[in-house]
Amino acid sequence: MNTLSSLGTPKTHRTPVLEIDGLGVRLPQGRAARPILDGVTLRVAAGETVGLVGESGSGKSVACRSVLGLLPTGARTTGEVRVGGRDVLTMDRAELTRLRARRVAMIYQDPRASVNPLRRVGDFLTEGLRASGTPAAKALARAEELLDAVGIRDPKGALRRHPHQFSGGMLQRVVIAAALAGEPELLVADEPTTALDVTTQAEIIAILTRLQAERGTGLLFVTHDLELASAICDRVYVMYAGRIVETAGTDALFDRPRHPYTAGLLACTPRIEAGASAPRPVPGRPVSLAEAPPGCAFAARCVHAQPRCEEETPVLAGHGGGLAACHRADEGIAL
Repeated sequence: MNTLSSLGTPKTHRTPVLEIDGLGVRLPQGRAARPILDGVTLRVAAGETVGLVGESGSGKSVACRSVLGLLPTGARTTGEVRVGGRDVLTMDRAELTRLRARRVAMIYQDPRASVNPLRRVGDFLTEGLRASGTPAAKALARAEELLDAVGIRDPKGALRRHPHQFSGGMLQRVVIAAALAGEPELLVADEPTTALDVTTQAEIIAILTRLQAERGTGLLFVTHDLELASAICDRVYVMYAGRIVETAGTDALFDRPRHPYTAGLLACTPRIEAGASAPRPVPGRPVSLAEAPPGCAFAARCVHAQPRCEEETPVLAGHGGGLAACHRADEGIAL
């Protein structure tokens, strides 16, 4: 279990490849009542796997896309998103192109949305390499090596095929190969296994973790699957209504959650152990962008809420070995 500092940074000698500090993202006036992201702080070190979990609409994907400078049109930002010490939010178009080609790569949920169905897989894999100056023959050889590394049989033949000739799982392997082509320092995986069957999910996760370990790449892994997060992540951030509400080393977070929302997510996870209790859903519904409730955004769904919770927004503060944004985090009520 990692020990966290006041900003949720692991006390480790590993170099940070991603540092998000106080990131706020707000749509133009009239389009949303609250920020999409509100003061998000997050770290990923070289060779570390960091999980980002939460319900749909919590802001996870926007946080991921901010690392590549892919924010909604007209969005106003505050804070910093640093990759290798450089703030992505201040980069011009040329700098962003270099960032996306070499330093950061993203793996999306649906592999078929990531590729051009009219182009061969070989063209897809070599495009970035050719754009960065790699000769055609060398780029093609590199693409073949990458396909072999992610478990594609007959990689040379696969380069000549089109995306529709691959299953979803095989195509996700192709997308992972493309993400690794530029040997990035950071991989951002936005629910990369959601559209796949359980067996294929396990194969994809095994490939990702193996390649990440071999290359020392930092991995920011977004998922709805808390069991998966517990299996592969060193640390986990829990997001709700655009804010980080809890973060800790994986063991500490799952053994003793400090925020009622984290406890609710764990309670609704199915268990296969003998005598395990049935899943219990989190009551109520998530806060929409059209709503800006005062105080804690989770208060309306929280069985432990007090009048203070509906009036005063809790800050992310140290509790035990992690951080939690809850007025009652020290009372042990989350369990």
